[in-house]
Amino acid sequence: MKIGNPSDKPNGANGVGGTRTEGAAPSKPSGKTKSLDGGVDSSAKVTLSSAASTLLGGTDPAFDAKKVEQVKQSIDDGSYKVDPEVIADKLISNAKELLTRTPS
Repeated sequence: MKIGNPSDKPNGANGVGGTRTEGAAPSKPSGKTKSLDGGVDSSAKVTLSSAASTLLGGTDPAFDAKKVEQVKQSIDDGSYKVDPEVIADKLISNAKELLTRTPS
């Protein structure tokens, strides 16, 4: 299985679309959504959540560069230990959470 950008493949290579004829030039998207060709209504507004704003600002308080460097160093020197029981417990916990979550 190859991973890559589907737009790099000729039509039909990824099981979608028709066959490609020799010498046919690929069509390029115009970059515009047809519904926006006339412009954007002035009442259209976008509001970012505080989490999105934090991510865009690059100041994530949960990121600890010192801890990342310590983990990187312990991996490099072979002293990093993985606890499979902790990983299994967290996987089960996450699965339970997903299964009990009600659709909104």
